[in-house]
Amino acid sequence: MRHNMTKILTALGLALALAAPVQAEDVRIGWTAWSDAEFVTKLAERVLEDRMDQDVELVQTDIAPQYQGVASGDIDVMLMSWLPGTHSDYMDKVGADIVDLGILYGYARLGWAVPTYIPESELSSIEDLKKDNVREQLDGTITGIDPGAGLTRLSKEAIEEYGLDDYELQISSGAGMTAALERAVNRDEWIVVTGWSPHWKFGAYDLRYLEDPKGVLGSYERVHALAREGFYQENPEAALFLARMHLDLDELQAAMFQAQETSYEEAVDEFIANNGDLIDYWVTGKMD
Repeated sequence: MRHNMTKILTALGLALALAAPVQAEDVRIGWTAWSDAEFVTKLAERVLEDRMDQDVELVQTDIAPQYQGVASGDIDVMLMSWLPGTHSDYMDKVGADIVDLGILYGYARLGWAVPTYIPESELSSIEDLKKDNVREQLDGTITGIDPGAGLTRLSKEAIEEYGLDDYELQISSGAGMTAALERAVNRDEWIVVTGWSPHWKFGAYDLRYLEDPKGVLGSYERVHALAREGFYQENPEAALFLARMHLDLDELQAAMFQAQETSYEEAVDEFIANNGDLIDYWVTGKMD
């Protein structure tokens, strides 16, 4: 009798599940508070929710746990994988357990940047940091970002490779780095910051990258969307949207600068309003 009742309840539960309305798939997007990642992630969130009726949860975490979260399936996607060099160590560890959805934008790069009011005759290359007068002007400091960033790892390698033993890489955050840059610019002080493009600071300040003759900080990078295994099979609409999503670097950088002047939400609104055909293609895969 108990066995029969269990079969009846199981069948009833299955019938109710099949009869229930299908709910939009949830998408958990991991992100780190870097300016490009914030704009791209919030743009994807808006399109997924407003155009595709998807429920989106943003999971803010450092970059290393983000890769681990996608590999383990705790996070569905991340939109900030810098390849082939910057995040190579993370991909070496978990790349076999992650699905690459494609390139979000290209011509990204890393480097050490300085305000253009610093004379190029005195400081144009990382090699110039060895000069006594340059080191004194900079107080032996390179202003960096978060400890887990690929740029931080490469910057430590650059200090070693160029023999900059008298310098300290000041670990901070993206926000801390830009705050230090703003203070220095307002006072016309010398500063070297670890930088990357795209970034809104290149729209806010007149900056240039230092030459990197040894190529320690790498060349052009591309930024990829990564997904957990099985995500495409469970939510092909969202996966294909993210696979089609691609941004022009200059337009992205302009939107990031606007986000600093207003907010990321307003910058996303304006981008969507000005790029209707592009958004339509991302969503539907069709071009008029």
